[in-house]
Amino acid sequence: MSDTYLSSVKKQFAYYKLLGDKTFAQVSDDQLFEQINGANAIVSIVKHLWGNMLSRWTNFLTEDGEKPWRDREAEFEPSITTRAELVSKWEEGWTCLFEALDTVNANNIDQMIYIRNQGHTVTEAINRQLTHYAYHVGQIVFIGAALKGSDWSSLSIPKGESSDYNREHFSKPKTKQHFTDDLMR
Repeated sequence: MSDTYLSSVKKQFAYYKLLGDKTFAQVSDDQLFEQINGANAIVSIVKHLWGNMLSRWTNFLTEDGEKPWRDREAEFEPSITTRAELVSKWEEGWTCLFEALDTVNANNIDQMIYIRNQGHTVTEAINRQLTHYAYHVGQIVFIGAALKGSDWSSLSIPKGESSDYNREHFSKPKTKQHFTDDLMR
């Protein structure tokens, strides 16, 4: 197993969690529950991610990732009523994920695991979840930005600032990227 791969994946998951955290910090409590054109509200997406994370990452190496106790359909029904509850579920899901990733090592990275009775190597399962979560966090960020409008603070290079950003970075010697050095660009 490549320690580089596992380290990179952990950083990518942390990045998507941070994007969600930074979006929650910008939106009001009411906006967490607001729907745009009938799409899922932020709260529904968080509840779905929470359910998925608990199902996929609990006993990650020994049980099917689709647990019999998971009720996916209920994840989209309104039951979370406060920001505190939303944040609690968000944190619980991510904690489960990161603790499971800490169990992956050279001895089990190529092990076959199952999600809905479909075999995946550990690497394939990790990649599947990384892309799934990036998709949903992207939705959360998009909804947050749409709801905030001109009050939204960009989580990336702000519009119109690419040239300045590139000028600054190209004025420095080449270095290995350190994930936290430039996390939000």
